[in-house]
Amino acid sequence: MLPGKNLRILVLLAILAWLGADLLADRLNTTDWNQTLWVGVYPVNADDSERAAKAISALESGDFAAIDAWFLAESRRHGLALAAPVSLRLGHPLAEPPPLPPAGGGWLAVAWWSLKLRWWADDHDRLPDGLRPDVRLYLLYHDPETRSRLPHSLGLQKGLVGIVHVFASAAQAGENRVVIAHELLHTLGASDKYDPANAQPLYPQGYAEPAAAPLYPQRFAEIMGGRTPLAPRESEIPADIDVTRIGAVTAREIRWK
Repeated sequence: MLPGKNLRILVLLAILAWLGADLLADRLNTTDWNQTLWVGVYPVNADDSERAAKAISALESGDFAAIDAWFLAESRRHGLALAAPVSLRLGHPLAEPPPLPPAGGGWLAVAWWSLKLRWWADDHDRLPDGLRPDVRLYLLYHDPETRSRLPHSLGLQKGLVGIVHVFASAAQAGENRVVIAHELLHTLGASDKYDPANAQPLYPQGYAEPAAAPLYPQRFAEIMGGRTPLAPRESEIPADIDVTRIGAVTAREIRWK
């Protein structure tokens, strides 16, 4: 008879194997680009601040239209003919945040958290019109007066779920759009294209125009590179999504090529 701990590990592995097959089907279905990808966006007051509460109460679905338009423009640039590849829909504000990843946890703790997050998202993904979205993004709003640096956001292919930290500030709405699009692309299979040691975009995959001459300064940021390269070791955070592009490698990863 197996000891209790080993039995629990075997049960978890069996669940993960079953989910793996299910997640592969989700991955193929969401990136076949035969129809619009519906994305549910759910705001959360991450710090219980008055400023975050006001920002959330003022949200409208049209606030995310620029992201839809950007995906359309980028898809056309890469030869996709779909009339509306992505549509973000605003869900009701949530009173509780999603389960957050364990700090410094081992693979077992991370795997268990991933399962909990997916189960939690399945219970917190209804949109006002009853639509069940393909991808769920939970936007955690923070007051910039009390937090100048946001926690790391996550976009998970496993479960098609994103935990996105954003500022409750109209002045930073453009930066928020960049982060939202970046994490959404993670859920679709796109990888980061910057050096985690210094956040500088990697050449050539992290450059929007790697063949430009002269190479610097770049006109745009590759969305998964995260920054606009200005010089070999200098870059800046894009102010809004309209100065970002989906590069060739990212387009292949999300099956646009």
